[in-house]
Amino acid sequence: MHTSQTNKILVEKFAFLFFLLCLAYLPNMAMAKESYLTRPSKDEVVYFVLPDRFENNDPGNDEGGIDGGRLEHGFDPAHKGFFHGGDLKGLTARLDYIQKLGATAIWLGPIYKNKPVQGPPGDESAGYHGYWITDFTTVDPHFGSNADLKEFVDAAHHRGIKVYLDIITNHTADVITYRECHDPNYRGEDRQTEGCPYRSKADYPYATRGKTDGASINQGFMGDAVEFQTIENFNRLKQADYAYTPFIPEREKDVKVPSWLNDPIYYHNRGDSFWIGESVFYGDFGGLDDLLTEHPRVLEGFIDIFKDWITNYRIDGFRVDTARHVDSEFWRAFNSAMIEHANELGIPNFYIFGEGATPHAAGQARFTRVDGFPSVLDFAFQSAVQEVVAKGAPARRIADLFTFDALYEGGETMAAQLPVFTGNHDMGRFGMFVRQAQPEADDEEMLNRVTLANAMTFFLRGVPVIYYGDEQGFNGDGNDQASREDMFPSQVASYNDNDLIGTTETTAVSNFNTKHPLYKSIAKMARIYRRHSALRRGAQILREAEHDGGLLAVSRLDDNGGEFLIVFNASNQKRTAQIVIDPRSTAWVSIHGSCRRKSSTIGSLQVSVQPWEYKICKSNDWRVSE
Repeated sequence: MHTSQTNKILVEKFAFLFFLLCLAYLPNMAMAKESYLTRPSKDEVVYFVLPDRFENNDPGNDEGGIDGGRLEHGFDPAHKGFFHGGDLKGLTARLDYIQKLGATAIWLGPIYKNKPVQGPPGDESAGYHGYWITDFTTVDPHFGSNADLKEFVDAAHHRGIKVYLDIITNHTADVITYRECHDPNYRGEDRQTEGCPYRSKADYPYATRGKTDGASINQGFMGDAVEFQTIENFNRLKQADYAYTPFIPEREKDVKVPSWLNDPIYYHNRGDSFWIGESVFYGDFGGLDDLLTEHPRVLEGFIDIFKDWITNYRIDGFRVDTARHVDSEFWRAFNSAMIEHANELGIPNFYIFGEGATPHAAGQARFTRVDGFPSVLDFAFQSAVQEVVAKGAPARRIADLFTFDALYEGGETMAAQLPVFTGNHDMGRFGMFVRQAQPEADDEEMLNRVTLANAMTFFLRGVPVIYYGDEQGFNGDGNDQASREDMFPSQVASYNDNDLIGTTETTAVSNFNTKHPLYKSIAKMARIYRRHSALRRGAQILREAEHDGGLLAVSRLDDNGGEFLIVFNASNQKRTAQIVIDPRSTAWVSIHGSCRRKSSTIGSLQVSVQPWEYKICKSNDWRVSE
């Protein structure tokens, strides 16, 4: 064969391979080309990541520029409660991995400067998670710099990926301490010998009229009525010593930024919450300094702080931590101010979703009705899916959840944009729930159950959220620190001995395997989800939910006419059933799994589903059949 002919064949083969490659990446290319700003929130696939545990691209910032040992800088990669080295540059370097998974938005765990280490002697841990903030205006140096954040956000936006920041307004790091609890020289009658228990407003009211024994005289009164919530009234409080006597160690008196956060008058100072009654709102969250969010100065300050993050980095939304511990008046004003500011900057779909942390839909709905949240994390969905898929409850449990959708502000329209998830950094991973409920399950069953739970987050109503590492089979040993494994090679023994799902690898090696069965199945779900708008926006109709079995079926209606039938089998037996459908749906094509081409009878379709599997069937265009 002549050289010219050989070259011609090679060129043709190369062109054909390039064509196939373009087809493979066409969905991602299309997503990058569309304007991410105009994409509605309900269309997103969200990837939630803790930057410290994702990728370490700059070992130079591992200790955050702080001298000393682990109890000073907080870096100890072998301890699950300390910094491990992940940073913003690592996230930027791995954007291709996140995009190929199908994520269109990244929920970024808190990146603000934290108190490096806190806790009693012998039980210290570090602020690697980001929830112990001292400086609300600066990126924690363990994660990099403000410039690194700008580079990350810009790189994500270039790919059409939105960025949601995790924010906190309920508390700061534990800086304020109380003399009655922590000063060994204090000899008052109200001295506490064990901890700092919550002191109620009834026993220790804000107003201390007539107090003339040399202590401060607080003439202010803080009531629940609107007429008391004025800056003039709050300014009448001279000191914050109505419940405990707060003081700040000299070395930390100016550690908080902005500077107004260093004044104890802007905190409740009532001791540790015991999680019921008024202590939910006014108590310290495990010792963290609980902010007086009723104070107009605190509201004004946080509006200014987080407006700046939107302005400076073009952030696309906020996940709001500990929302249930802050008063409703604060949230109504704060959320409105954030959305208005984003709109003024040309960010029309600014997405705010709060953390309500309740398994009850009615409790979640309250945050939208009373607190004015545009959306809330759907803990009720997580609870229902866990009970059905992990524990074996009947499918009716999930169906019952949807009957409460009308309670949300905006009803079913609001419910369609609730972020839905299977597990997270606080409660633990879904793989752990399955392992606990089904200790005898083999790896195939574990993989199938977790895959089915993921399918429910994608194809039932709501916005799917993927917790980093779930796509690599991470399952953890428990909640909190035990569910925050490293994606890069880990040195934590209790992580590395875990039996990961769908792989023989461990967390001791890098886990960015795009061929992992869970990564591949989630990426496929994301492609289907993105390709068919009805699976994101279509009205959901319950078709079947067994009272004593695991079969669940819903329809999602296409605005252009037609029906998607999604059937889940959360049981260990094959299920065949007649499912109610729209009478106009007479012909079907398979989107996932095998579907009958024709309805055997008007208004009904026979569907067979294997154990722990799901099917998606698409009907004909009704406009043609009418």
